[in-house]
Amino acid sequence: MHYYDGSFWGMHLIWWIIWVILIAWIFFIPADIPYQKSKKDSPLDILKMRFAKGEISKEDFEVSKKILTSDSTKNINS
Repeated sequence: MHYYDGSFWGMHLIWWIIWVILIAWIFFIPADIPYQKSKKDSPLDILKMRFAKGEISKEDFEVSKKILTSDSTKNINS
């Protein structure tokens, strides 16, 4: 069997390209694929969703938002 006629290197090169693409795809796949990782919502995001659904009134939303934002600034400054 002679591997020097050029056909071996052609197929060999194709397999190397396939492996490089496969490895690159595994390592550089986007992290924001739906259902891949669950993103945790912040308390403010949850509050906004509850307000959007109509579960809480505007007054409740404003009071809760004020509490959440003032609480987060106290934790940062402490």
